[in-house]
Amino acid sequence: MNGLALRSRSSLSVQHASSSKPCGLLQLARPALKHRIGHLVLHQAQLSSSVVRSNVTCKAAQEPASLSDEAANKLIGEDAAAFDFGKQSLQSWGIFSALLTGVLGLLYVVWIAPGSGLADDYLNVLEAVTGGNPEATILMILFVFACFHSGLAGLRPYGEQVIGARAYRVIFALVSLPLATVALVYFINHRYDGTPLWNIQGVAGVHEAVWMLNFISFFFLYPSTFNILEVAAVDEPKLHMWETGIMRITRHPQMVGQGLWCLAHTLWVGNSFMVTTSLGLMVHHLFGCWHGDRRLKAKYGEAFESVKSRTSIMPFQAILEGRQVLPPDYYKEFLRMPYLAVTLFTLGAYFAHPVMQSASFYLKW
Repeated sequence: MNGLALRSRSSLSVQHASSSKPCGLLQLARPALKHRIGHLVLHQAQLSSSVVRSNVTCKAAQEPASLSDEAANKLIGEDAAAFDFGKQSLQSWGIFSALLTGVLGLLYVVWIAPGSGLADDYLNVLEAVTGGNPEATILMILFVFACFHSGLAGLRPYGEQVIGARAYRVIFALVSLPLATVALVYFINHRYDGTPLWNIQGVAGVHEAVWMLNFISFFFLYPSTFNILEVAAVDEPKLHMWETGIMRITRHPQMVGQGLWCLAHTLWVGNSFMVTTSLGLMVHHLFGCWHGDRRLKAKYGEAFESVKSRTSIMPFQAILEGRQVLPPDYYKEFLRMPYLAVTLFTLGAYFAHPVMQSASFYLKW
């Protein structure tokens, strides 16, 4: 304000000097007054420049943080469990239905049918090796399945280069599905074999806790399971790198879900066979954590490292450490058709337990 007043008085003085003759005292004071005015103007300009530089510095300090937050929230992987009705094709689902019917029929005739199916011979070979011991047999069944299932998954990039993604998926399914069927049926038929260790089935609340653990475990299915058309090779199969939904909680939901399932069933049954089965399943799934990360790293490189840095194997670890920030509407990532299907499937499987048990007893594996 003082500088502005001085500049105004200076202007009036100059105008007065041009219209009349200045007195001697004014002529003597003019050089000092000009010097003082110039000094004040320069000082004000320096202050303004300092303020501008300060604002720029503050903005520059804020921008990297803002950009960093934006980069941290930007998806690198894919949106899990996304389902768009508008992109569905009746023809594709018709082909899937026909393929599913044909594969299940072929599976029964060639592998399952009592007396003629190859599964009887396969199981007889394994039991001859284990001496018929149920714990050793289930471990052998799980070991063979793990070798073929994980082995074929590891060889996938090379196999797809030779015969294509669809053909390789067909081979993968035709090997994995029969071996998984033997594991499931043998487990159902022998779940009460072995040495009893505990029995808490009559304890109040145990049935409800076991049921809830088992129900929740199916929501930890790996999102690729929802891509049914890819599983059946109707659509071209891909190795996906998911990042939303259940992947925010754990990068390996299949392992966590299997752990919850094993915990529930081991609490309920409580014998050596169930403990052995659970240990075998968990060893395979823990190996799958390393194996899955290795495959994603090989395919996606640094992009996977970025996803890995903000996810975790242990549930909720990345969230608690601040590496994963859940969006405000995170719950919407579960309000999707695949999770409705999982809910209906899980409830259906629970009520279908008697049918599954009867079918397994009929096979006598």
